[in-house]
Amino acid sequence: MTVRPIVISGDPVLHSPATPVTSFDAELRKLIADMYETMDEAPGVGLAAPQIGVPLRVFVYDYPADDGTARRGVAVNPELFISPTPVSEPTEADDEGCLSFPGERFPLIRADKAILRAHDENGAAFEIECEGWFARIMQHEFDHLNGLLYVDRLAHAEAKQAEKARKTNGWGKPGLSWMPGVDDLDG
Repeated sequence: MTVRPIVISGDPVLHSPATPVTSFDAELRKLIADMYETMDEAPGVGLAAPQIGVPLRVFVYDYPADDGTARRGVAVNPELFISPTPVSEPTEADDEGCLSFPGERFPLIRADKAILRAHDENGAAFEIECEGWFARIMQHEFDHLNGLLYVDRLAHAEAKQAEKARKTNGWGKPGLSWMPGVDDLDG
């Protein structure tokens, strides 16, 4: 397993829809192992392949249930179905972050429930029902596969703050990345 650099906002791979996986082979399993290693080292609760510069419809996640049950897995070629998004003002409890917009957090209202249908690393289909933060993680990672960062969904005031952070950090152009375990960044 290899920790890979995480691409920062502005790189075209983050802003383009990812391509479906067509081969469930050793190369895919190596990519997934590297994604787990990178996510753990970052540390994060999810990581999509475009975030490490690979334009494939794959993401990994690791978010334990309230009872401590492990919820760690991979979603290949996922579909996501969400409940209606509540109409409310975001609060600090809605703060979200992203490894590709490191060190910044902004409030974003997301649907509270989601159903994920995907395939595992061997091509076996599965379905998971998610609620709360687990549903938020699924929506966040799924967005990455569609060329969206969470900051692209922010309300006007928060979007202005995110744009200021992007400019202050010198992001918004191709070729920028950071290395988990080496660079001192949060995500």
